[in-house]
Amino acid sequence: MGLVWRWAWKAALVLVLAPLVLTLLYIVVPAPSTLMLARWATGQTVERDFVPLDAIAPALVRSVLASEDARFCQHIGVDLVELQNVMDSAEDGEPARGASTITMQLAKNLFLWNGRSYIRKGLEMPLALYINLVMSKSRQLELYLNIAEWGPDGEFGAEAGARRAFGVGAGALSPRQAALLAVTLPNPYRRNPAKPGRGLNRLASNLQARLPREGAELTACL
Repeated sequence: MGLVWRWAWKAALVLVLAPLVLTLLYIVVPAPSTLMLARWATGQTVERDFVPLDAIAPALVRSVLASEDARFCQHIGVDLVELQNVMDSAEDGEPARGASTITMQLAKNLFLWNGRSYIRKGLEMPLALYINLVMSKSRQLELYLNIAEWGPDGEFGAEAGARRAFGVGAGALSPRQAALLAVTLPNPYRRNPAKPGRGLNRLASNLQARLPREGAELTACL
């Protein structure tokens, strides 16, 4: 029994230390997501061309930030303001909504699993705080835009998503194409920016209308 406990302790230590060490590595090395690794392990296709942040159309950068995490440049990896709003809404009996930041989504994509789980959310937050502590905001966003799932057949990252949907690279996207890609992110299995339905077009139009009001602070940290 003592040997089993020693091995269990060592395994737990590895699980804790691995994300801490890998995060430092990913500051300079292109990172895969856990979903990409799972697809590789099961023989499924993965399409991802890593592109630097300055090679991605500014319209897509702004669209993703406005759609996914408008306070990205202000928070510490976890958006305490939005988290408090969610808690207040829950106390008032309103339907639950998410408070996930791009940094939290990055933590999930790099080290955790998909699906709703209080355990996963509990792990996301400290990982996001650590990522934000050791990694610049621009690198966080660069990684996120290169590992986010952007299609139903193993398309990961802005470059693969743009080429699948519009036949152009991530740097050549128009504002409308960028908005359509941004609002596709929550569900790339059911939303198709190449053939947007009425609902997806409405979401993209609402996002485009909101973007001018976001101002320079949206990308001030990049």
